[in-house]
Amino acid sequence: MKPSSITKSNYFPYLLLFIQPIFMATNTIVARGGVESVPPISLAFWRWFTVFIILFPFFFDEILKNRKELNKEFFKLFFLGSMGCGICGAFPNLAGMTTTMANIGIIYTSSPVIIIFLSILFFNEKINFFRILGLLICIAGVFTIISKGNLDFLINLNFTIGDLWVLGAALGWALYSIYLLNWKSKFSLMARFTLIAMFGFISLFPFFLLENFYFAKTNYNQTFLFWVIFAAISPSIIAFSLYTRLQKYVGASFAGFTLYLFAVYGSIFGIIIFEEPLLSFHYLGGLLVFTGVYFARKKA
Repeated sequence: MKPSSITKSNYFPYLLLFIQPIFMATNTIVARGGVESVPPISLAFWRWFTVFIILFPFFFDEILKNRKELNKEFFKLFFLGSMGCGICGAFPNLAGMTTTMANIGIIYTSSPVIIIFLSILFFNEKINFFRILGLLICIAGVFTIISKGNLDFLINLNFTIGDLWVLGAALGWALYSIYLLNWKSKFSLMARFTLIAMFGFISLFPFFLLENFYFAKTNYNQTFLFWVIFAAISPSIIAFSLYTRLQKYVGASFAGFTLYLFAVYGSIFGIIIFEEPLLSFHYLGGLLVFTGVYFARKKA
């Protein structure tokens, strides 16, 4: 499926490319702050349940009128919900319990590469030289930020079982991105997202029960409510809806570059909220990522 033509402005999609990761990067706030108060799978389950509860009243009529289409698209919607909300919602939280933010950042950079590979292999998307060059520059920028400008940091990096959770999340996001764009739907963008959220929390429900009964009980208090609502609105409703719209403009492979901007914005949130120091490698890494995105948007 080809990206749709741009009718508003040639620069609108690229503006969207820089805005969407701001909201997606608030995931780092949830990962660092939320999982300290709410068990990881519980947070993912209640996050997507809340998304569904917020959106469903607005799109109930459309979903009811197209209930026959819901039956036809059942597998596709369940797959998208399981990948985008289930795996990508729970796996990073689980990973954060046994691996470092650096490892998570490095492994997640594989997702845009997987998106490009699948786009070429299954959907015949043409990838030009500038897109590949931009990808490599972005990866270099992310690695600069993660390694703090120290090559020895990358050489001596230790990997744990949590890294497998991250790899699973990276693959899940790639599959979600590819099939979200290439599977046609009779539902509007937000009605479809409402159903994806529904299947997301349904796919998480059995694992939520296992976690709650055998590993970690959820405390339903004001802190729980804050993190669930925050996670449901910023990195979910806003970020996912903007990402879907961005895909329609620029395609799956270019939209995947939001993950590199995600790393830059995540570092900015760390500086502002968690009082991490702003150092020279932040400037260099950010410059490389923005340069990479500039090259990636160029046509051959």
